Amino acid sequence: MKKLLLLLLSLFLVALVAGCGGGPKKMVIGLDDNFAPMGFRNEKNEIVGLDIDLAREACKRAGITEVQFKPIDWGAKEAEIKSKRIDAIWNCFTVNPDREKVYGLSKPYLVNAQMICVPASSTIAKISDLKGKVVAVQDDATGAYLLDKNDELRNSLKDYRKYPDFAAVYLDMDNGRIDAMIVDAVLVRYYMAKNPGKYKVLDETMGDEVVAVAFRKDDKEFKDRIDKALDEMKKDGTAKKLSEKWLGADIIKY
Repeated sequence: MKKLLLLLLSLFLVALVAGCGGGPKKMVIGLDDNFAPMGFRNEKNEIVGLDIDLAREACKRAGITEVQFKPIDWGAKEAEIKSKRIDAIWNCFTVNPDREKVYGLSKPYLVNAQMICVPASSTIAKISDLKGKVVAVQDDATGAYLLDKNDELRNSLKDYRKYPDFAAVYLDMDNGRIDAMIVDAVLVRYYMAKNPGKYKVLDETMGDEVVAVAFRKDDKEFKDRIDKALDEMKKDGTAKKLSEKWLGADIIKY
């Protein structure tokens, strides 16, 4: 009887260790669900997009069996991740020196740029033409980061407005309440493709950038597992196929 109990106990401990192996099996990903084509709601109210497809595939390869996509207030993303209400931010998250101090970042996986979008009928043709104009950005996004650090340009504007998401920015542009916006290349190209002849972008940009997944600073396990999965997806062409599916181009950072 004692041998049987010992055998059962041993089997239980083996099962327990096996069940705990491989790290966490669930990841909660925070995102702005108005950010097409990276993460947005389709006509069925499902969250879809390039980052959604990349995250699902990477998590599957990393042994993360449950992935939850949680819409968040983009301006509160740091509080969301530090409080552990989310485990990652996977939403065209630009790498910059300030963010590197706050977050643990994956290897870059996309190339992007910050562009200036104006109505197609606008006379604005270069960055210096923004003087005396009303310019919009998404709050706590890269456009805001760049404009906050550019005193000369910011002080030349008539007004500088921050919005919770780009859906609100485009709405105000369509209604003539703003003259221009600073926006991610991936987003503005998607809007221009969906609305031909309605918008244009300036040849000058606010700068090129790379995109990564953000984690808590002390969360090395999630970061290492996702880095490994993304490396595999780049090597076998999966990442390229997903980029071409959503953007019609390969913008993967190799």
